[in-house]
Amino acid sequence: MLGITTRLDEGTPVSAAASRPVPRPGLTLALLASAQFMTAIDFDIVFVALPEIGRDLGFSEQSLQTVVSAYTVVLGGFLLLGGRAADRLGARRMFVTGLAVFGLSSLVAGLAEGPTVLVLARAAQGLGAALLTPSTLKLVTAHFEEGPARTKALAIWGAAGATGAAVGALGGGVLTSLLGWEWVFFVNVPLMAVALAATPLLLGRDQAVGTGGFDLPGAVLATAGFTLVVLGLVSGPDIGWLTARGLGAAVLGVLLVGVFVVVESRTRDPLVPLRLFRNRNVVAATVVIFVFMGTVGTQYYLFTTYLQTVLAYTPLAAGFAFLPLSACSMLASMTLVPLLLGRLGIRTTLVLGMSGVAASLVVLSLGMSVGGSYWAALPGVLLWGASAGLAFPPLFVSVSTGVAPEQQGVASALASTSQYLGSAVGLAALVAVASAGSGPDATPEAVVAGLRLAGWVAAAVTLVGVGLAAVILRPARAGAAQPVQSV
Repeated sequence: MLGITTRLDEGTPVSAAASRPVPRPGLTLALLASAQFMTAIDFDIVFVALPEIGRDLGFSEQSLQTVVSAYTVVLGGFLLLGGRAADRLGARRMFVTGLAVFGLSSLVAGLAEGPTVLVLARAAQGLGAALLTPSTLKLVTAHFEEGPARTKALAIWGAAGATGAAVGALGGGVLTSLLGWEWVFFVNVPLMAVALAATPLLLGRDQAVGTGGFDLPGAVLATAGFTLVVLGLVSGPDIGWLTARGLGAAVLGVLLVGVFVVVESRTRDPLVPLRLFRNRNVVAATVVIFVFMGTVGTQYYLFTTYLQTVLAYTPLAAGFAFLPLSACSMLASMTLVPLLLGRLGIRTTLVLGMSGVAASLVVLSLGMSVGGSYWAALPGVLLWGASAGLAFPPLFVSVSTGVAPEQQGVASALASTSQYLGSAVGLAALVAVASAGSGPDATPEAVVAGLRLAGWVAAAVTLVGVGLAAVILRPARAGAAQPVQSV
C-alpha cells in the first residue's frame, strides 16, 4: 500500500513519494513529449491528405474513412492492455516496443500501393500508439516528483498532445502539397529512429516492475470490448454514422465491457483495479476527457470541411489556416497551465479552459458563412486554440495525482481510452448533425448551416463537461480539502 495524500481544492500543496533523480530532465521530458506529440499528430495529419490518398490508391468515397478509423479502432481498443503492460512489463520496455512498431508501420504506410496495405499499416500504427501513450505518461510520473516539478512536466507533455492534434492538420497540408501524401507517414520514421537512439541515454532501466499475474481474461475482454465499441462507432457510409452492422458491433462491445467489469471485480490481480475509481481525480479525467475530445477533437474535421468545401482552400492553405490554432494551444499549455494550476488548482483551471472552449465553438460557428472569409472565423480559432491548450493538460495532471506508481500506466490508459472513445462518439454524432438534411450534392448554404448546428451542439455538450468537472472535483465540505484515496 502506498499512502499518498494530495489536495484537490484550489491551489493547495501536494506531497508524494520521491521519484527517481533525472540527470537531464529537459532532454528526458523532450523525448517523452515528442513521442506523445507524434501519436497525437497521426490522428489528424491524414485528414487534409485524404482526397489525394483516395485518388492515388483507389479508395471509394465510402471506404476512405477507414484510413482514419483503422488507427482509432486499434488505438482505442488496445490502450488498457498497453497501460497494464507498462505496469507489469516495464514502461521503458513498452516505450521502446511502441516506438519500433510505430516507426516500422509508418514506413509501410508510406510505401503502400493499395488500400488494404495502407489500412493494415494504419492499424499497426494504432497498436504502436497504444503502447506509447500510457508508457510515456508513466515515465513522466516516474521521473518527476509529484508536485510543482511533475505539474510542469505534465503541462509540457499535455501541450505536446494538444499541439500535436493542431499541428497535424498543418503538417498534413504542407507535406501533401510539397512532397505527396506518402510523407505524412514517412515523417514519423526518422523521428522514431532518433527517439529509439536517445532512449538508453536518457531513460534508466525499468526497476519497479509490478508483480503478480497479467489477468489474461481481463486483457482479452477489455481489448475486444473497446475495439468493437470504437469499430461500431466509426463504421458506416458516412464517417462515424452507425449502420446496422456498426450498431451490432458497438452493442456487443458494450456487453463485453460489462463482462470485463464483472471479471475485474472477482479477479485477485485485475487488469484495472476497480478501487482506482475511488480516486476522484481519475473519475474526473475519464469522464470529462470523453466529453472534451468528443467536441473539440471533432472540430478539426468540421473546420477542415468548411475550409476546403465552402472556402475552396487547397490542402496547403487549409494546413496553414491551423497555424494560429497551434501557436495559441502551445503558448497556453506551456505558459498559462503551470501558473494557473499552482494558483487556482486543477478544478478551476479545467473549468476555465473548457468554458473557453464552449465559447470558442459558438464564436467559430458564427464566423462561418457562404462567401465569408477565414478572417471572420479567426477569432473563434484563436479562442479555440488557447482554451483547448489550457484545458487539456489538467486532465492528465488529475489522472496521475494520488495514484500508486505501479498503477500509473493503467490510470493513464483509462484516460486515453476515454479520449479516443470520446473522439469516435463525437465524430459519429457531430458529423451526423452537420450532414442532417443534406446529401452528397449539398449546396454551400446547406453545408454551412449543418456545420453551424454541429458547432452549437458541441458548445452545449462542452458546457455539460464543465458542470461535470466542477461537481466531480468539488470537495466534500465547503472549504475543506478533499484527500485522494490511497491505492
